[in-house]
Formats: sequence, C-alpha cells, structure tokens
Amino acid sequence: MTAPLRLGTRGSTLALAQSQQTADALTAATGRPVELVRIVTSGDRSSAPVAQLGVGVFVSALRDALLAGEIDFAVHSYKDLPTGEHAGLHIAAVPPREDPRDVLIAQGGRTLAELPPGSVIGTGAVRRIAQLHALGLELQVTPIRGNIDSRIARVHGPEADLDAVVLARAGVVRIGRVAEIAETLDPMLMLPAPAQGALAVECRADDTDLVELLAAIDHAPSRAAITAERAMLATLEAGCSAPVAAHAELAEGEEGDEIYLRGAVISPDGVRAIRLSRTGTPADAAEIGKALAADLLDNGADTLIGSTE
Repeated sequence: MTAPLRLGTRGSTLALAQSQQTADALTAATGRPVELVRIVTSGDRSSAPVAQLGVGVFVSALRDALLAGEIDFAVHSYKDLPTGEHAGLHIAAVPPREDPRDVLIAQGGRTLAELPPGSVIGTGAVRRIAQLHALGLELQVTPIRGNIDSRIARVHGPEADLDAVVLARAGVVRIGRVAEIAETLDPMLMLPAPAQGALAVECRADDTDLVELLAAIDHAPSRAAITAERAMLATLEAGCSAPVAAHAELAEGEEGDEIYLRGAVISPDGVRAIRLSRTGTPADAAEIGKALAADLLDNGADTLIGSTE
C-alpha cells in the first residue's frame, strides 16, 4: 500500500472543507490516498483585525511545516498568500475556482437595496468597507472578525447584533450554507478581492514527483485569471488588507480565449475610486495584470493605498 500523502490545513470549518475537497479531487484523479494534518497558524490564535495582523499570517505555519517535512503539501485560500514567491516552495495546482463574488446575508433575507438607512453591516475587509461606503446607501459599516459561522450568527443567531454581513460566496458555498445568502453582489457594485474563491495547492519545489502528481488537479483557466489578478496586486505593492479589488474573466474572443481584467483602488471612505480594465491572452496573464496596475498608478492609485496606513 502506498502511504497517504499528508495534506496540511488550518483547522477552521472552511479550511477543512476546502482541504478535504482538494484531497478527494486528487485521490479521484490519481488514486493516491490523502490524510489531513491540522496546523494552527498565528492568525488563528489572534483576535486582532486582519488588517493589523499583516499579509501571510494564515499561511506561515503551513509553510514552515512544509519546509520541515512534517506535511507533503498544503492548501491555502489563494488570497491569503503574500504576492512574492517563496524560495523552496511551488504552487503546483490551482483547482477550479469557486464563484469569486461577494454575498450579503441579512436579517429578513433583505437585499442591499432593501436595507433601511442606518442598517449595520459587518465585514472584515477594508476593500468591502470602502465599496459599501462608495454606494452611498447611508449604511453603518463595522469591522468584524471570526469564521463564517460566527459571522452569520451575528445576523441570524439568538444574540444577533448586526443587520447584515458581507462574505465571500466561495466560503459560504464550501461550508454548505448557501441557502442563507440573501443576495450575490454584482461585481459592478462590489468587485472581489484578487484571487478570491481560488485555492493554492503548494508543495516543496524539489519534490518533483509530487509537483507532477498535483498537476492532475490544476485548472488552467483559473490559474490564468489568478495570475492576472495577483500580478496587478503585486505591482501595486498592496497586500490583502489594502482597498484593492480585481476580477479576471476568461471569454472566447475572435482569435481564441481572452482575459478581461477589471481592477479598482478605493479610498477607505469610499469617496474616491479608480476603476480601470485591460484585456489580453491567457498566455500574457501576468503582463496584463502589471499593465493594469501601471494604469492605476498613473491615475493616482498609490495615494489611495497609502491612505490606509
């Protein structure tokens, strides 16, 4: 019998769900058994806002375990990863991306437009807070932390203290609570975070057999979209806590597939926003992202990113 591959994961309901889905997909594609190994990260131990914790707080412990040989590979929420490459590690697969849009979960099943003025909405992302303010709906937005279940409990639980929360649709779907979604938000209103809804499957770069094995669950269109979005983020030199949004879509063009990348940088108060787009081929995904970032910077995006510090 071949020994099971050790898949490192955080212990949250969401992390376990997406890691198990990845394990099942790999076993189905290759026949290799996989066992989950829970790793506690510094982000899990802290109750501080994500913006204060810094980029990579949920992945460093997993990467340490990888480099120490305690696990064979790890699954990350791609948007949690720092944009720079990690020496010795390799993103061997990007599985098919879940719907990257944000959703509203609200008391009474209300949509965003149906929430009365003064309604209190919770979210942990500076990007979402900025875009909610930009809508001009006279809503109160409050920063929150916690896992998906605890956030939903603040709307639907016995001790609910919020009128609504905004969450990533991908996470809500992965933990099986899609029925509680009141509205999936149009990206024209709420542009997602770069790489939202995508997973990164990471292993040691010198483990060539595993790199080859994990390629069986790589989804090229998802990888191309993520590459474009992350290249934009990296060129802006903005982390996951900055008010930066991006969404790349692949569509069939006259000469084959094309990437359509939209990007935005919004001031935290929602008063100022720069929204631009670029198109190109999947093979040029990184260059499309870099070019869009340059366009955003030419239009003053650096002053909006810097205003969050």
